[in-house]
Amino acid sequence: MFSIIGTLFPLFFILVIGIILFTIFKGIKQWSYNNTQPRLNVEAVVVSKRTKVSGGTNDSRASTWYYVTFQVESGDRMELAVKGSDYGMLAEGDIGELVFQGTRYHSFTRKQLVN
Repeated sequence: MFSIIGTLFPLFFILVIGIILFTIFKGIKQWSYNNTQPRLNVEAVVVSKRTKVSGGTNDSRASTWYYVTFQVESGDRMELAVKGSDYGMLAEGDIGELVFQGTRYHSFTRKQLVN
C-alpha cells in the first residue's frame, strides 16, 4: 500500500510541474509570435461580444475575461481578448478601424456616421 503512494506522489508532483511549465512556455510562445507580427490597421465591424467568468464560488474571487469578435473587409472574423474598459465601449454593429498585432488587440476607433 505504501509503495503505491510512494510511487504516485512523485508522479503527481511531476505532472503538476509539467502542466505549469507547459502553460508558461505556451504563453511565452504566443507573446513571441505576436511580437513578430506586423501591427495592422483594418476596417472592421464588431460582430459579437462575450465574457468568460471563472471562480466566484463560496469565498473565492471571480475573474472575468472579455472577448470581441471583429469581421474585416475580406469577410474573415477574429476573436480578440480585450480589456474590460474597451469591452464596455464597444457595441455590436460598431464600424471602425481595428488595430491589432497577431492575436493582440490594440485599439478600435469607431467611425462617425453622417446622417
